[in-house]
Amino acid sequence: MKKINRLVGALALLPVAALVLSACSSGGAAEAPADGGSGELTTLKVATIGLTSDGSLIGGIEQGFFEEEGLKIETSVVANPPAGLAAVQSGQVDIAYSPSIPLLNALSQGVDIKVIGAADGYPADASEIDDPAKFDDTGLFAAVGSDIHSVADLEGKTIAVPARKAQLEVVIAGELEKEGIDPATGVNWVVLDFTSAVAGLQNGTVDAAGLVSPFTTEAASAGAEQLSAPSIGFFETGATGLWTAGAGTVSQKSEAIAAFQRAIVKSNEWATEHPEEAIQAGLDYTDSQLTVDQVKVPVWPTVVNPEDLERPNKKMVALGFLAQPVDLAGVIVSE
Repeated sequence: MKKINRLVGALALLPVAALVLSACSSGGAAEAPADGGSGELTTLKVATIGLTSDGSLIGGIEQGFFEEEGLKIETSVVANPPAGLAAVQSGQVDIAYSPSIPLLNALSQGVDIKVIGAADGYPADASEIDDPAKFDDTGLFAAVGSDIHSVADLEGKTIAVPARKAQLEVVIAGELEKEGIDPATGVNWVVLDFTSAVAGLQNGTVDAAGLVSPFTTEAASAGAEQLSAPSIGFFETGATGLWTAGAGTVSQKSEAIAAFQRAIVKSNEWATEHPEEAIQAGLDYTDSQLTVDQVKVPVWPTVVNPEDLERPNKKMVALGFLAQPVDLAGVIVSE
């Protein structure tokens, strides 16, 4: 397993592509295994970006769900979603993880990649979300000791993000727009890695910063005030992290891809029922020093609905990140 390069790369927004799928419900005796009954396992190469939510995939492998479907899964960790999407496009790997914003950007470039399953997301019923920060591992924080206590106070202020036009900027832009602040002209964006951004919040060189866990914990411990949970505010509900495959792979390895779809649904159902085990599997996989009780419990959906991409698709156009909506017709690949 390659050493992980955590979420800095995961927030990149570069031109690579993807499409959306509805994952299948688990099981059924009539479902043929990928090995066609030969007893030999079909190998699929799966690229992840080293998230705790990978515990569903890793736990599913350990539980034997993929082997039951005739599959042997070989995992690797890539630096960021665009790298994974490029790998599935070229055929270097069969399947890769990507959040929906890089996928939409990629689709707008016409890259022919399909989505074949849900990896992570937010509760299907938005009414369950009484505390957004409980489910969102991203956070928008104000500088320590500043007079900024709400998103509305950010007019004319400096906001640090790990990359321009990338996922954190997009979701924070959604928060600014809700408060009547033009994301393009109403704030000053600066690029800082997460460690530097936390330091900037402490010494006042930035007014606010978009962070991901565990840097959110560091910022809060330093006395920075959390202004919003921007990702859940943007996506609202449903699957946001997706498993993708190249169109050629979906066509040429249809039985194996269908087997993966069945197995990942079983894995997500298992992870939902055994969250501590799944989180620990994810922590072990990423060589994380965090403990289970320090990690927000991921949501592992079992289906990707069209609206899971349609919603951010429309919002990205409204915010100026896409020139026009991506055509999502035929994007969903069902088993």
